[in-house]
This record gives sequence, C-alpha cells and structure tokens, in this order.
Amino acid sequence: MRTLLAVSAIAITFACALHASEESKTWEASEEAKQFVQDTIVLGMLASPYGTGWTEDEQLHTYFARARDNGITGHEMTLAAADMSFDTFLDQHYHFRAAMAQQPENYLIVNETRDIEAAHIQGKTAVIWNSQTATILDGDLRKMAVLKDMGIKSMILAYNDIFRTGSGQLAAYNGRDIGLTPWGKSVIDEMVRFGILLDLSHTGSKTANDAMDYMDENYPGVPYVCTLSVPAGLYANEPNATPRGCYRAIPDDEALRAAKSGGYISPTFTEWMMDGVWPEDISPEQAADMIDYYVQLVGVDHVGIATDDMFSLELVVQFATANASMYDDGGYMIDAFNKGATGNGELAKILAAITDDLWARGYSNEDLAKIYGGNKMRVYAQVWEGKPPELFLKEYPERLRLRQELRDGFYSR
Repeated sequence: MRTLLAVSAIAITFACALHASEESKTWEASEEAKQFVQDTIVLGMLASPYGTGWTEDEQLHTYFARARDNGITGHEMTLAAADMSFDTFLDQHYHFRAAMAQQPENYLIVNETRDIEAAHIQGKTAVIWNSQTATILDGDLRKMAVLKDMGIKSMILAYNDIFRTGSGQLAAYNGRDIGLTPWGKSVIDEMVRFGILLDLSHTGSKTANDAMDYMDENYPGVPYVCTLSVPAGLYANEPNATPRGCYRAIPDDEALRAAKSGGYISPTFTEWMMDGVWPEDISPEQAADMIDYYVQLVGVDHVGIATDDMFSLELVVQFATANASMYDDGGYMIDAFNKGATGNGELAKILAAITDDLWARGYSNEDLAKIYGGNKMRVYAQVWEGKPPELFLKEYPERLRLRQELRDGFYSR
C-alpha cells in the first residue's frame, strides 16, 4: 500500500517522498502493440511545471528517454498553472530549456505540425508548450504575441479559482462560477488572433459554456478543446462515488460541444480523479474505458490522450497546501490519496497495453492513430496554421506513408 498521508488543518506530513510517475507500473503488452506505438505519432501530456512537478534536470532526461524508447513522439508540456505571473512563466521556460540544452539532439520545439512529424522520424521528443493559466499575461494583452513567438500552443482561461477571465472548476464546485468576463473575452480574441488553442480543461461549467458561446458566435469554425479532462459520466454510477463527484471531471454536454466545434477531448489517466474507483495503479482496461467512453460519446475523430504525467507527489501536495484556497475541495483529493490513488498511468508504461485492450474491443489501427495523435494534429493544423481540416485530412495519408518511409530510412542508416 502506498504511503498514507496524514492531514491536519495546517500542514501535510509525509513519511517519505513519493514519485508518482516514476513509481507507476509498467504493464505487459504484445510485441505487436509495442511496435504499433513505435510506428504511430503519439502525443501525450506532461503537466509538471518546474518546482511543483520536477526539480532535477535528470528527472526530465530519464522520463523523456523512456518515452522515446517506448514510442512516445511528443508531449504537451505545462509551463504555467494556477496564479502565475509572466516573470514566473519565464523562469519555468528557462528551467525546461536549460535542461533540454544539455541534450539538444533529443528535443525539437514544435512550431507547426510538420515539426511533430520530423520529431517522429528522427526519434526526438516533440515539445508542445501549453499554459494552464491566462494570468501570465499580467493584464497586458500584447504579451499574447510574445507567448505565440515563444511557442505557447494552448492556454486555459482559469485554473481552479476565480480569476479576471472567469472561474475555474474548483470555484464552480464551491458555487462560485462567475462566468466568462469581458476580460476573458478579450483574452479569447487575442488567442484566436495569434493561433493559440483555447483549452477549457479546469474551467467552471458556466465560464466554459460562456466561452463556447462566445467562440461559436464570434469565431464559428474555430475549434476549442479539453486537453486533460476526466469524463464525469463514466463514474457517476460507481457504488462508492462521492455525492458531488470529482471537481476536475467534465459533464457530457461540454465534451459534446467541444467535439461539435471540431475540437477534441483527452482523458487523463490520473488516479485521484477517478471518483468512486481510486486505484493504486490505473489499469490498461480502466484507461481504455475512459477513451472508449469518449469515443462512444463524441466519435473517434474527437478523442485524444493526455496522461497528465507528473513526478513528485510531495511537491504537488506542498503546492496544494501553500495554495489552500485554490484546492478547497472538502478533502476530496487528499482522501483519494489516502485510498492509494497517488499516481497516474505513465504513457510510456501503459500505452502498448491500452492498445491491446482497444484492439480487443474492435478498434482499428486507423482509429488508434487518430486517438493517439492524428486528431490533435488536425486541430493543431487548423488553429496554428489556418489549414482547413478537410485539406489536412486529404494530405495526411500521403504524409503518413512518406513519414514511415523516412523513419525506416533514418533508422536503417
């Protein structure tokens, strides 16, 4: 049993440091599934800002080496979350880039979708920057152009609490969803202007629906997404489900609206968010359940994956303790930790086994290629590059064939 957490009103004490991502189980899989993951563009998520997710450069190098060895092409990487300033964002960016500068041959910063393909061909890690907060603008919309040039590809309006843009999910959970503000609308305007993807994960339902209304009315045809969102409907009928559920889960209607916009929904394999289940190790079957739930709900063309990989639970809970008002969930998260749900299914360790499970459910290789990376790339091409989705889909099969030939040639040298 993983170390239990003793909680008081003032502090959280640990018997030992836990490294959730490092300790996650490696699941057995067929050789065919392992090869499929190697051959397919796979895009996951590393939601581990410096200081609250990792502190040592070697953690990144070990994690990304394992991901590359197991066929993970790239990751949406969180540079900022919660209530961070532009200066804090710069510090986060520096620490990531300084670590990557030690091994420049292993990383490729993504500017357009072809960079993802190049990383896949060359066996490098495709780096896709994201921000889980709009506070890094420091109230200055002109910074959006700077963020674009620095490579920010997606942004969340509000993380957990109430911000100038609107309310996050935890504020909404506690009955304080103020909806999308005029400032929030201005932020969306600049995101659309500069081709930064609107991410509605962590956003309160009223704020999220207001934002979707605003997008549909003012920018019809521009997709929006939920990059790391547990499906509330999957766990609603669990025997041990809590009365209100996990505040991080999103209702079906929000997922359907994101899909209707042309966007995608990515479930996160994070154990403490699995209301009523809370496994010590999320299994490939449980992860596949999340994927399958969303596919049945919104269709295979609108589902991705985002394991929300992290390193140190100790740092996460220290951050949550220091920002108690931002994590006022009635003890839900800590209770889940006490039940053993202290980690996640690290993508490199679980995806091949998920592949075997989804094949057994009747999913085709084409289906899985969409879910693992193709759907994200279609949306990226549309938002980042202004490429109509039908044009991307027309070009993609030939690019897929050429990419595999180039990859085979690259590794045969």
